[in-house]
Amino acid sequence: METGKKIHKLERADRGRKGIYILPNLFTTGSLFAAFYAIVQATNGFYEHSAIAIVVAAVLDSLDGRVARMTNTVSDFGKEYDSLVDLVAFGLAPALVFYAWGLKDFGKIGWLTAFIYVATTALRLARFNTQDTKSDKYFRGLPCPAAAVLAATTLWTVQSYGLTGTWTVVTALLVMILLSAAMVSSFPYRSFKDLDLKNRVPFMTLLALVLVFVLISFDPPVVLLLLSVGFALSGPILWLFGKKPESSDIADEDDFEADDEVTEIGTTVSGVDKL
Repeated sequence: METGKKIHKLERADRGRKGIYILPNLFTTGSLFAAFYAIVQATNGFYEHSAIAIVVAAVLDSLDGRVARMTNTVSDFGKEYDSLVDLVAFGLAPALVFYAWGLKDFGKIGWLTAFIYVATTALRLARFNTQDTKSDKYFRGLPCPAAAVLAATTLWTVQSYGLTGTWTVVTALLVMILLSAAMVSSFPYRSFKDLDLKNRVPFMTLLALVLVFVLISFDPPVVLLLLSVGFALSGPILWLFGKKPESSDIADEDDFEADDEVTEIGTTVSGVDKL
């Protein structure tokens, strides 16, 4: 009888583990909602609202993973859900918003540029999902949330200052092309995942964060745009000046290909030995 009770408890515990964690996935869903809102606002012509919504989506996306790790609620479901939402929030949403804002003026070139942005976002996410996670210090290629924020803050700045003219739509085209190339590049970008928010930090670090928030409060679109541009340029700068991270600090999908080849050879040799 007692054994039966124990089995029943184990079954209930197993059913509980098969559920999904609400807290981190709530942030992910919020990111999806913000992206959908951005697309809707773009169709209505409210491009500034769209830009702000994409920035909000990026903020929520940066929180879901950290919340999952801090609360020990990391799950395979959460990882897959987050990846799908990222494609919508940082691939489809920016591309459709930019197409509605200025790319449509270029006709076929415009919608093809928007598609290329979506495709490179998908490729960037696929590469990230298959990378060796031996180090969290660097990303290979510009992360798609950072690319989306740069695109969004560009649009936000243009709309905020009421800038118009042919150069604005040309800017939209160039931004999409450059960001697409950056996402599938091999430039190293700091991930900041190695920063532990639970540990103590130097006083100057805290002071710097306070100053950043103060600056953002003065002119959010411009300051966020400058920060985004600075981060986007950090990869090429590291590459050009030879300050490349060590191979152990950056993940590369080539490691997986090599492992697969070794496994294949090993399997073949084993088969020959058996014969």
